[in-house]
Amino acid sequence: MTKYIIVTGGVMSGLGKGITTASIGRILKSSGLKVSAVKIDPYLNVDAGTMNPYQHGEVWVTEDGGEMDLDLGHYERFLNQDMSKDHNITTGQVYLEVISKERSGEYLGQTVQIIPHITNEIKRRIKLVAEKTGAEVVLVEIGGTVGDIESMPFLEAARQMSLEEDVIFVHLTLVPTLETTGEQKTKPTQHSVKELREAGIQPNVIICRGKEMVGEEAKRKIALFCNVESKAVISAPDVENTYRVPLILQEQNLGD
Repeated sequence: MTKYIIVTGGVMSGLGKGITTASIGRILKSSGLKVSAVKIDPYLNVDAGTMNPYQHGEVWVTEDGGEMDLDLGHYERFLNQDMSKDHNITTGQVYLEVISKERSGEYLGQTVQIIPHITNEIKRRIKLVAEKTGAEVVLVEIGGTVGDIESMPFLEAARQMSLEEDVIFVHLTLVPTLETTGEQKTKPTQHSVKELREAGIQPNVIICRGKEMVGEEAKRKIALFCNVESKAVISAPDVENTYRVPLILQEQNLGD
């Protein structure tokens, strides 16, 4: 049975969910598991091919000609394996498919709604990657930030999947350090996890981005208020070389 690791992000965008997802995949692959990855982008574009690269980053072209989000490039480089068009899911693709099915009469007169029709299509596309690749573990990165209106159907689909499949949730968040006092602040993480839990998702692992490693006091507070074990609070400090990230995460026993 395929296991799914769903990666979400909180507080703000640009924390490095793609690198984090790719790093987790690298750790698992190094353990001998067959791994694949999916990137979900909650924009209405069908793909990234027509998007401004200065605004959104490079367009990654896959072996089968797919014009994808740049995170697919991270996955391919870190995992050293090719991805296909199926590995990038956008809101545009999902809605286009559901509306096309409605027009062709596939829903047999039903009222087509976000739940269950959109969420079912999202789950179908995620599971399709597992079927086609035969992966033992599929990493699913949900783009955007928890609380964004665009991400809500994807979070709901993830919540439903946790009831149907073997799923764990990894939440990437920011722990800023006040320059005046040098204190690491956990409140943004607490509120981010609270928002995620309001969507019905309790993270199993919290990865904390910041300039430096999270101190024991901050780690204790995050564990207490976010309802996770202290060992499940992982630090992901800034690095000069992104290929060091899997090593830093593994040093904290994330792969265990």
